[in-house]
Amino acid sequence: MEKFKRVFVVVMDSLGVGAMPDSADFGDIGVNTLGHISESVDTFEIQNLQRLGMANITPLKQVAPTDHPLAYYGKLREKSRGKDTMTGHWEMMGLEVTKPFQTFTETGFPPELIKELEERTGHKVIGNKSASGTEILDELAEEEIATGHMIVYTSADSVLQICGNEETFGLDELYRCCEIARELTMRDEWKVGRVIARPYVGKKKGEFKRTSNRHDYALKPFGPTALNAMKDAGLDVISIGKINDIFVGEGITEAYKSKSSVHGMEQTIDVAKKDFHGLCFVNLVDFDALWGHRRNPSGYAQEIEKFDVNLGVLLDTLREDDLLIITADHGNDPTYTGTDHTREKVPFLAYSKAMKGSGELPETDTFAIIGATIADDFGVKMPEGTIGYSILDKLK
Repeated sequence: MEKFKRVFVVVMDSLGVGAMPDSADFGDIGVNTLGHISESVDTFEIQNLQRLGMANITPLKQVAPTDHPLAYYGKLREKSRGKDTMTGHWEMMGLEVTKPFQTFTETGFPPELIKELEERTGHKVIGNKSASGTEILDELAEEEIATGHMIVYTSADSVLQICGNEETFGLDELYRCCEIARELTMRDEWKVGRVIARPYVGKKKGEFKRTSNRHDYALKPFGPTALNAMKDAGLDVISIGKINDIFVGEGITEAYKSKSSVHGMEQTIDVAKKDFHGLCFVNLVDFDALWGHRRNPSGYAQEIEKFDVNLGVLLDTLREDDLLIITADHGNDPTYTGTDHTREKVPFLAYSKAMKGSGELPETDTFAIIGATIADDFGVKMPEGTIGYSILDKLK
């Protein structure tokens, strides 16, 4: 007997809530994405998150914990060895990643990889370093437009990114080059989590703008997840934002791309107004991409405030037999050194109009309670080889 007919999992990408016990192994000391954002700004208006219990999870300067939160709340620790998008999301749905994906932040990509990429694509590579997406365009896009060369860069993530001007390089050509890069980076020594096509428009420095035609070529999950089990059982699995890319379509029945995190929440509200039976899985990437990596706590705070407004609309839209889970996939403390993700615990908020209770849940040792709990609700068996356990009986 299902408790909930529909489950919404909303991932506030990179909203960590404090250091993991092993965070020092990843070079992260004293990190706390949400806590330090709060400390860095004068005002922080998040009434709906406050009502659910977010300020009960980690102390916030301006936002008091509530005596009677609407949701069950707690912290999740990551069992996998990593602090990236794919590792976090895959673990939520039952997969433990024991070997972190390759990063090339300090050195750029090896000459052997670049040489083969040039030969296979027919484009000379420029860039080949860690950079922000906007800075690399200001530095090299005019050269790319003039010569037909190809901008390749990385970041603190396990990614190989290729920029292409939509008018001169062309979207089809950009996607073709990314497919070749994905094939090359399947080798163990070069294996990155994602190859990302980064199309842009504009003709000169100061005018370049990235477009929404971005495409992620992610590694396919190494085994079936809760999503596959649900789809195989005939349930709906609706993805919003980059979820479909993260799982390479595995276990997804319907997918929506988002132009922004605000747009992603608007899409979630629209889906909540429709009839479906199963899961709506949402990733809101702007917290991470626009503010965390760029070390901008005030921008991050404002993004959370925008989210909170739409969260209020979503809460009003939810039906009696809906379950809403709000969580994150890793940290990205905008007050910390460098531009990398930070190894952190993540928040867990679970709310339904049908629940009689609320309050603190014990801290768990894996994100995989999310997929296991959803599977349990729908009476679906988790695939062999997955991790996690259900806490459905605690959501009363």
